[in-house]
Amino acid sequence: MRHPSDLVDTLQRQLGERGVLRAPADLARYTSDWADDRLGMPLAVARPASTAEVAEVVRLCHEHGVCMVPQGGHTGLVAGALPDADGGELVISLERLNRIREIDPINFTMTVDAGCVLDTVKQAAAEHDCDFPLSLGAQGSCQIGGNIATNAGGLNVLRHGMMRQLVLGLEVVLADGRVWNGLHALHKDNRGYALAQLLLGSEGTLGIVTAAVLKLSPLPDRSRTALLGLPSVEAVVALYGLARRGCSDLLTAFELIPRPCIELAIEATPSLRDPLDAPHPWYVLMEVAACGPVDLGEMVEQLLAQGMERDLILDGVLAGSEAQSRQLWQFRESMLEGQRRRGEHLRTDISVPISAIPAFVEAASRAVMAASPRCEIIAYGHVGDGNLHFNILPPADMAEADKRPHLHDLEERVFTVLDDFDGSLSAEHGIGRTKQAAYLARLSPLERELAEGIKALFDPKGLMNPGRILPPR
Repeated sequence: MRHPSDLVDTLQRQLGERGVLRAPADLARYTSDWADDRLGMPLAVARPASTAEVAEVVRLCHEHGVCMVPQGGHTGLVAGALPDADGGELVISLERLNRIREIDPINFTMTVDAGCVLDTVKQAAAEHDCDFPLSLGAQGSCQIGGNIATNAGGLNVLRHGMMRQLVLGLEVVLADGRVWNGLHALHKDNRGYALAQLLLGSEGTLGIVTAAVLKLSPLPDRSRTALLGLPSVEAVVALYGLARRGCSDLLTAFELIPRPCIELAIEATPSLRDPLDAPHPWYVLMEVAACGPVDLGEMVEQLLAQGMERDLILDGVLAGSEAQSRQLWQFRESMLEGQRRRGEHLRTDISVPISAIPAFVEAASRAVMAASPRCEIIAYGHVGDGNLHFNILPPADMAEADKRPHLHDLEERVFTVLDDFDGSLSAEHGIGRTKQAAYLARLSPLERELAEGIKALFDPKGLMNPGRILPPR
């Protein structure tokens, strides 16, 4: 086996000065993600600018026996795209693969490179009166390849589905450098095994996505946004049932927000003011959108009237303009920054059946408070798909050294409650490294055998993002 430095020298010759980074100062930004997790330094960072160059990098890594870490926009939350501490992994950044290859507004599809930033993709679709509906807080920096690798969800899943429902075809560089071209723009294709679906959510462990055919929707030309105050999580779920029936598929978002999140948002963005006349225990941020002859105003007003008649809604504000709508959504965006400013805290990404959300929140809160009565629970999420972020801020006066083990204990307690509801410990962020132990502990022997078989088929040498999802072989 050749020395890894030989590989880097070869890559430098193949990709040029812009294509390979090896100086420690240049590598720093590739060693952390949005959560500010840092594990180690890579052997180097390869920055190929085409599918052919990605294939050549992977072929050389396969030949030299060097492990590879595909990397997108650094917005991950489970340490799945960070280089290992031993310094022997090559980061392969897709940031230079950023072409919009084709947009077909009649077929409602677009073909894009994996390194395209999500916001760029959305803007390009909008120029053709189309909408790519994936909506994330990190959409200004996350990349399509990372969205595919983690099967990203976000705010509009209840109407449009997760990334798995938004991808029609893929182009993938396999572990030995061969390229699988599955860039089919077919809305219906029933030919054998759905290979693309195996790559969706695989976190770079089976191959490197270099391009995708994405499914588009008509671009909405109007929307209505409301922020509502409610007395309980039970009322939130009951109101969701009314909204789902009354607004049908025009309901694009239905977000559960507890009172502490409103306060965190105001703390992070001082220009925000309390949205309602009085504080309420729980809030719903909802939106409906459409194009064509639909009276959204009447639809939403009828829903709000029903909710107030049934004592589900205590108060609310309905945005009267796009600017007011953006201001209401600012609460949802700023509360994440507010949590981040509080320092180390527990982030979870779980899902339960929608009807079980109130019971889960109550049971998990009871379990956490019994173990840590001075912590602060921040339970928010996407009601329409059962995805909750049951986050926990440790006591403010707790010593920094004590926070991580304490939060790990609380996470286990939350997951134990989650098991009683047959829920998922990862609804949209993936497994990566940080959730691997909990994931494996809940994997049946048959499921593990099948998962390891798929990994061995695609990556027999175990070089593709090893130690993520499954332990390294």
